[in-house]
Amino acid sequence: MESRFRCLPSVDSLLSEARIRQLGEVYPHDVVVDLIRKDLDRNRALIAGGGECPSSGEIVESICARLRELVSPGPRPVINATGVILHTNLGRAPLSKAAIEAMAKAGKGYCDLEFDLQTGQRGSRDVHVEALICQITGAEAALVVNNNASAVLLGLSALARRKEVIVSRGQSIEIGGGFRIPEVLRQSGAKLVEVGTTNCTYARDFEEAIGPRTAALLSVHSSNFRIVGFAADVALRELVELAGRYDLLVLDDLGSGCLLDTTAFGLGPEPRVQDSISQGASLAFFSGDKLLGGPQAGIIAGRKDLVDKLKKHPLARAVRIDKTRLAGLAATLLSYLRGEAVSEIPVWQMISAGLDRLEERAAEWAEALGESASVVEGESMVGGGSLPGSTLPTRLVAAGRPTGRPDQDFARRLAESLRRQDPPVIGRLSGNQLYLDPRSVLPEEDAVVLESLRQAVHHMLQTRKSLHIRTKEG
Repeated sequence: MESRFRCLPSVDSLLSEARIRQLGEVYPHDVVVDLIRKDLDRNRALIAGGGECPSSGEIVESICARLRELVSPGPRPVINATGVILHTNLGRAPLSKAAIEAMAKAGKGYCDLEFDLQTGQRGSRDVHVEALICQITGAEAALVVNNNASAVLLGLSALARRKEVIVSRGQSIEIGGGFRIPEVLRQSGAKLVEVGTTNCTYARDFEEAIGPRTAALLSVHSSNFRIVGFAADVALRELVELAGRYDLLVLDDLGSGCLLDTTAFGLGPEPRVQDSISQGASLAFFSGDKLLGGPQAGIIAGRKDLVDKLKKHPLARAVRIDKTRLAGLAATLLSYLRGEAVSEIPVWQMISAGLDRLEERAAEWAEALGESASVVEGESMVGGGSLPGSTLPTRLVAAGRPTGRPDQDFARRLAESLRRQDPPVIGRLSGNQLYLDPRSVLPEEDAVVLESLRQAVHHMLQTRKSLHIRTKEG
């Protein structure tokens, strides 16, 4: 054991290595020394656990790799060929050109974020999007915060603290990242009252639970799951009618923030914000970065007296939105106001893409991959907690074992090679196949995709030749 520890090079000897000296010419000496020490500590722990001592060359490569990882700007752009349009792990909605330009302009210098140009006095950041939200949704007032979880937390904290909020047991949900409605209610200081059963809840269940401490009836979008079969839930109109009889609030957590009719694109129905407002919800809560197609944001729309109360709550400052995302959201909303969301916002461009064009693009991708790939029928998902169980027909590139080659691991190695490209191309592995879906890739990205596919195949061929040569020499 001691002899293996003695095999580790010293800090000084590593500093004299040519590649480490080059790093020292670019980065501060103390940064390089710190990385060396951390790598040596990691290797000592590895040896203590029974591992072998790496060579000096391997240690140098490890240090250089860690520095590259440290200084590489992130998040890195990737090509989303998974077929999941609102892929949470890949950043959800890609932004429109107008939104990107607006965010760059706001971030480039100063702006009138909280300054009234007419009076020369301090203004409010809410004015930049509130009128747009109200015009599009029919709400009396609106407020924008960091994300939808913040919006719900703020609403419950301001309106239901130390009071009861009634929700259907079938809507007491958890979504991605461990975000749970019961925990948000608990954090806000409100008491959750669950009614009904997992699959069936009726208006009478809500009514029987109403008491002197009830503040609101809560409706929650089912997000990324759907109950099928014997099931019943209470429509928003029923909740509004019931709340009106008892002078209670109706809070509607819509989740994805849809403003268009999804059935027009062959999808199932998704609740729209303007429908929630017209049906009488006291407040509607929804995201900016899902079906709305803008930057991350949580939007609250509804009654003016309630929104004003939320604006004055201390938590509102803690969850407020920054200037760049506010500018991007305003540009996104303008596309809806002009009736040009489908042609300008990437999410809706992808949803509305035609099968003929998808097949043409898939055929080009398959040709770039060669004999291992073919075009097959498949399904795309909207994702992001929107339209659970609803899919769109698409055309996929299926890449698997090359003809005549017993390579069961080909798809996995191809996926790895594509992830190493610049930009990385992310597909979907299933069994011995890698599937690539052009629906979740904008057509203007196709040239980059084709080059990445060719480079990945070239890299795999070079690797195979290298392995073949080493095998023959062995």
